[in-house]
Amino acid sequence: MANYLKMDKKQQIYGLLQLGWSYRHIEKETGVRRETVSRYHREWLSKAAKVPTGSAEEPLSLEQEAAIPPTGLPRGKSTAHPYRDFIEAGLEKGLSYQRIWQDLREEYAYCGSYDSVRRYAKRIKRSRPELADVMHAAPGEEAQVDFFSGPLTLDPETGRYFRPHVFRMVLSHSRHSYEEAVRTQDLLSFIRLHERAFRFFGGVPRVVRLDNLKAGVARACLYDPDVNPVYAAFASHYGFCPLPCFPKKPEEKGKVEKAGDYLKSNALKGRRFDSLADLNDFLKRWNRNIASLRIHGTTKRQVLAHFLEAEREALGPLPASSFEHFSYGRRIVHFDGHIRVGNAFYSVPHRLLREEVEVRYTDRILKIYHSGELCAVHAVAHAGTFSTKEEHRPAEKPAKAEGYERRLLARAERVGEGAHAWAKGAIAARGPRSYRLLQGMLALTRKYPRETVDWACRVAHGNSCYHYRTLKRLAEGSSARQEDPRLIQESELIRPLAEIGEEVRKIEYRA
Repeated sequence: MANYLKMDKKQQIYGLLQLGWSYRHIEKETGVRRETVSRYHREWLSKAAKVPTGSAEEPLSLEQEAAIPPTGLPRGKSTAHPYRDFIEAGLEKGLSYQRIWQDLREEYAYCGSYDSVRRYAKRIKRSRPELADVMHAAPGEEAQVDFFSGPLTLDPETGRYFRPHVFRMVLSHSRHSYEEAVRTQDLLSFIRLHERAFRFFGGVPRVVRLDNLKAGVARACLYDPDVNPVYAAFASHYGFCPLPCFPKKPEEKGKVEKAGDYLKSNALKGRRFDSLADLNDFLKRWNRNIASLRIHGTTKRQVLAHFLEAEREALGPLPASSFEHFSYGRRIVHFDGHIRVGNAFYSVPHRLLREEVEVRYTDRILKIYHSGELCAVHAVAHAGTFSTKEEHRPAEKPAKAEGYERRLLARAERVGEGAHAWAKGAIAARGPRSYRLLQGMLALTRKYPRETVDWACRVAHGNSCYHYRTLKRLAEGSSARQEDPRLIQESELIRPLAEIGEEVRKIEYRA
């Protein structure tokens, strides 16, 4: 059943609508849902056609006055007409029809179609020619970047032709540009291209508008795209704001799109190149002799002269040092207080057990962040080794780790007495770092019979050997001999325990 509001609440909503409040704002202040506000708004508009206008001598009643919509809203027209001011404001900002329709649905719970908004917005633009889609940028305010498919280029190593990716950055005010061809669009290439473009211009724009390239945008989204963390750090280092375009909306970076068409038609169409270096040499000459000296059709000025006079001084300064590229990842802190990166293990403060952390690392330094705060720094370790800091160890074993340890011991006990004894010995010898080792022992039971694993643990424990590789080789050797581990101590073929111990020590030495 539909909900009906009391008269005072309806009067309040009508008054707020007359003030031009959005449905979302009204919902926040009155507690009435946007859908209900929208329904009463439609009823309010329909009643307006039936309410008598009255006269100067006969004032309207309160209910009649509240039913009259704001002046200047003709009835019987487009469903988008009540939102004319909102649509005009969107057009003045250069928003697309799709964006205006989406914002209407979000802010006012607009139920009309996209075509209704598009037709109505076009009528407004025809009646107001000054509302054009041209988006002007102040000097040094914005640059736009994109990749384009390049011309056929010979690979000297393979003797085959391929199409490189042509990067172009265009300054939105002067239209001065930088071009370079590369083989891949990976993140490192993307960042290095930005650096060379900034050095070419002699400064950094305040905003860089980019398409939803994987190198720049980790996850495309209509309202809240996730910028790649490495690219975001690069932007912070150089002092610009990365601004991804809306998905499938190339018109939002129309200057670089048009510049790309000009580049392909004027410079590259019908050409082939003998190498990537030849292509880049050609692009430099073309930029210097043709693109920079042309009179731009929109600005009506020579591109290079316009840049030198109006934009170069407005660009931000270059940083004192180049950006140090790093790799990025996310990890869950293990119960042993470490994370694994590149087959090495790094300690994290014990308070972060089972928490997700961010990892940034180069070939020398690894940094660990939690909720944006730096919590650990390590030198990059060799594969298979642990980098553990004493300050990361707790004064006493955390409850989470203690519970996890009990579960591991219970699972080891189900494998056998030898496995249980070996597990307790490993914990005593190696502490929390043994948890991964116990996981490896339990994983061996998926490949070998439990009796085999239990026997291998018994032999290793007897020799105080607590390493996964030793355990695995013992299990492999037992399986290869196809012996029944339950009879191994009674078999005439079994060697003395001292010899087995010597073999274990040799294996351990090689490991």
